[in-house]
Amino acid sequence: MATDQTLRCRECGRDFLFTVGEQEFYASRGLVNTPSRCPECRAARKSSMQGGGGAGGRREMFTATCSSCGREARVPFQPRGDKPVYCSDCYQQMGGGGGGRHSGGNGGGYGGSRW
Repeated sequence: MATDQTLRCRECGRDFLFTVGEQEFYASRGLVNTPSRCPECRAARKSSMQGGGGAGGRREMFTATCSSCGREARVPFQPRGDKPVYCSDCYQQMGGGGGGRHSGGNGGGYGGSRW
């Protein structure tokens, strides 16, 4: 039978418990290595990696002219000029965006492929 393991965090050097429940969870996901960071350091590392490492997790936006209506479009990519770029209204009218987290606001997108 498995037992709780005491491990040392490679980040902060503190000891932490790798419980039987956590071991079972790791095994159910096919993870074979024990964690090398304590839960606090894992959470801090995970939060620092989200959002592409930008300031406060904010995504850099670029300004372009909508290829359909001529209005300003703000998009999360650097337009290359080889594809049309649309404001959010025109992009939605064309069936783009899918209504997920990218809808709304004044963001737009490329014409043609989804991403």
